[in-house]
Amino acid sequence: MKSKRRIVLAYSGGLDTSIILKWLQENYDAEVITYTADIGQKIDRKKIVKNAKKFGVKKIIIENLKDVFVKDYVYPMIRGHAVYEGVYLLGTSIARPLIAKDQIRVAKKFKAFAVSHGSTGKGNDQIRFELGYHYFGPKIKIIAPWRIWNLKSRTDLINYARKHKISIPQDKKGAPPFSVDDNLFHTSTEGKALENPKNAAPEFIFQRTNSPEKAPNKASFITIGFKKGDPITINGKKLSPLKLLEKLNSIAGKNGIGRVDLVENRFIGIKSRGIYETPGGTVLMLAHRAIESVTLDKKTMHKKDKVMPRYAELIYNGYWYSKERFKIQKIIDLKRNKVYGSIKLKLYKGNVTIISRQTKSAAYSMKKVSFEENKTFNKSNVERFINFHKKKL
Repeated sequence: MKSKRRIVLAYSGGLDTSIILKWLQENYDAEVITYTADIGQKIDRKKIVKNAKKFGVKKIIIENLKDVFVKDYVYPMIRGHAVYEGVYLLGTSIARPLIAKDQIRVAKKFKAFAVSHGSTGKGNDQIRFELGYHYFGPKIKIIAPWRIWNLKSRTDLINYARKHKISIPQDKKGAPPFSVDDNLFHTSTEGKALENPKNAAPEFIFQRTNSPEKAPNKASFITIGFKKGDPITINGKKLSPLKLLEKLNSIAGKNGIGRVDLVENRFIGIKSRGIYETPGGTVLMLAHRAIESVTLDKKTMHKKDKVMPRYAELIYNGYWYSKERFKIQKIIDLKRNKVYGSIKLKLYKGNVTIISRQTKSAAYSMKKVSFEENKTFNKSNVERFINFHKKKL
């Protein structure tokens, strides 16, 4: 007997992807394999397995990608100081390329003819996933239910779930939940009351940060050690990328650091409002810029700042695997071996303050910067320098 064709579905075990799972089974003569990437989000493995088995799924794959996510995706992005539209640290954007890559790996392993995802037809994630799918599996079919099915609204979705006896979760207010995406780097919350930008974000939606008002009255002090541009220690203790970010998330979140309320411009042209929490990432971004300030030369730093907006935009738009992003990453990492030392920080009620910078790098010269007379800097050259630039006016 000929075996069924296979589809690999990016599956969270929640309402939307459970509906998609049932819909795929109804509309395609294929076996559905569920695929879940564990990148540090709140994950209930038992629930995922239980929900998938309800639909007769035989292959339920949950892959632990947390360490590779931080090491190969978050850290390179931190080295590039990527910030989209002034404030967004790209927590959702940077996760999608890794998920897409590994989902295609699974599809190839089981010789699936298609992959599927639960991204809506109005969002950015459909683009991020599908560009990743195309890069690693250009011959594999992509099924995007939100763009092709007849379920046009959240109401339709709820009715479909009730018809097929799919459980509908409720949030603390007794209504269908906010749209939440989280991973080891960040949490984003969108939808419902947040859709109207005049409405203040209710405190109960924040999941990994204290409000600054409720943060401890005593400051936390931490020292982050860097080597080759990446953080490797906290308070002198060497930690894996995973453990280091977890530690920073805990300390920074407790101190009310990393909240952003943003109305952003999506790649497809729609404006959307979201609440982002990136506690550890906020600290790392500031600390990395601080260590570069005493280890890198002016030309290199300014070159990095010049390419950053484009770099951030490429990540936001789903072009992590593009030739252009690879090219910019080389510019970013050109002198990363010179970035080493430690940064001491004070974390207090939503604020991060630099206390000290320490490095053996010779980029920062105490002799040259001193207000005391010295022979290492020829002040007579300054007048010629100014006269040269007057000609450019």
